[in-house]
Amino acid sequence: MEHPGIPPQQPGQEFLEVKPPAKVEIYTFRFSSDCIRAKGLLDRLGVTYNEYIVDDDDINKEVMMKRAGGHTSVPQIFIDGKGIGGYAELQKLASVGELEALLRLPQ
Repeated sequence: MEHPGIPPQQPGQEFLEVKPPAKVEIYTFRFSSDCIRAKGLLDRLGVTYNEYIVDDDDINKEVMMKRAGGHTSVPQIFIDGKGIGGYAELQKLASVGELEALLRLPQ
């Protein structure tokens, strides 16, 4: 059956499921070198993220600490709500080829 606006499927042709990109949140200090590096890596990959600058924001700093199991170091990075740690962990995921899949980036 044909649907307006959708091309007919050819034999042997399959539909690819397109998943939305992962939700990325990063808690940072303005002048932290690890925060700058982490954001740079995400930017190079074309990732959109929500940044919470916690230098002078006690409320978001408290939220970060609760979400990160009491960790106070920055950055604290969350992908789809799951804490992955900081820049070192982000870089490690990238170096072993797991970050793109975790972020659901096009291959």
